[in-house]
Amino acid sequence: MICLRKFRRACHEAARRTGGQIVEFRIADGVTPNFHQGVLEYGGHRLSIVCTRDRTEPVVAIAEPRAIDETVVAAGPLTFVDAPELVAVLAEFPALRVLTPADLAGPFDARTWPGYDPADLKYWAPADWARCSSTTGTDWSPCSAA
Repeated sequence: MICLRKFRRACHEAARRTGGQIVEFRIADGVTPNFHQGVLEYGGHRLSIVCTRDRTEPVVAIAEPRAIDETVVAAGPLTFVDAPELVAVLAEFPALRVLTPADLAGPFDARTWPGYDPADLKYWAPADWARCSSTTGTDWSPCSAA
């Protein structure tokens, strides 16, 4: 499971070094979503650094922020965005595996993701990384859902 302290530190460092500012952290503690968000003001708009919640090897990507509160979780797949400066800083943290939109559009290979339930992979049969959000769009966990 991800160390939230490391995730927060990586988000703050990425924001600081790229001229952004952390606005809030949205920490997932229920069933859905299965990802945390570090929301930041960056380049005149808001972005989220999203991080898988339940993986031994934390995976992060940059996406449009997802609204989450006790009554509603925004539906639909996450929209991943290019932010090379943020990715470069996050990649310096050895505890994180950083995926770009190009990575997410690439083919899925289950051999690169040990630890997933083979039954889940067979059921969801993700063809590419971008299909790694649930049908309701409330979850994001690379290769666990389509």
